[in-house]
Amino acid sequence: MPIDLIIFDCDGVLVDSEEISCRAHADVLTRHGYPITPDQVFDRFLGRSTRQANLEIETELGRKLPDAYHGDLQDELLRSFEADLEAIRGIHDVLDVVTQRVCVASSGSHQRMRVSLGSTGLYERLAPNIFSASQVKNGKPAPDLFLFAAHEMGVPPERCVVIEDSLAGIAGARAAGMNRVRLPRRQPLPRRLCRDAAPGRR
Repeated sequence: MPIDLIIFDCDGVLVDSEEISCRAHADVLTRHGYPITPDQVFDRFLGRSTRQANLEIETELGRKLPDAYHGDLQDELLRSFEADLEAIRGIHDVLDVVTQRVCVASSGSHQRMRVSLGSTGLYERLAPNIFSASQVKNGKPAPDLFLFAAHEMGVPPERCVVIEDSLAGIAGARAAGMNRVRLPRRQPLPRRLCRDAAPGRR
């Protein structure tokens, strides 16, 4: 079945933000009484919604994360993104040649994506078709976000392909009944990606 919609994850697929994000989360969580390393953040929380990650952390702490945590994390992320963030190598070339419609479905917030995509010249290319886990009940690995994005774009799930780099994202795409391609970490997107993804599910 032909592909009518390409659904891109954001972090690690469009922007090279994962190492920056994991460092920021580890630093701020440790400052607020939850010692953790960037590698542990990557292994445990990559691809999952902030809401789900915070609930798990608060359960282990036995208390709510303080209000200051959320502000400190946003400040650290935005500072780090503005200083160091780059687009994934090849993504602008891919967007130049794809003929299918495209959108973004990310576990990150809209505020975060406005900064990360905006600082790499991608926001204006993809807006307004940018969807966040904050808009659905359950984040990845549940299918809710991908199904929401497809519904908003008016495309049946079976005619979508999801480009992801996390296991949680691939699980969500599978549960949504969508075609899917998992990228290795920090690899450029091949220009043939969309054509190669179309014939069958990965």
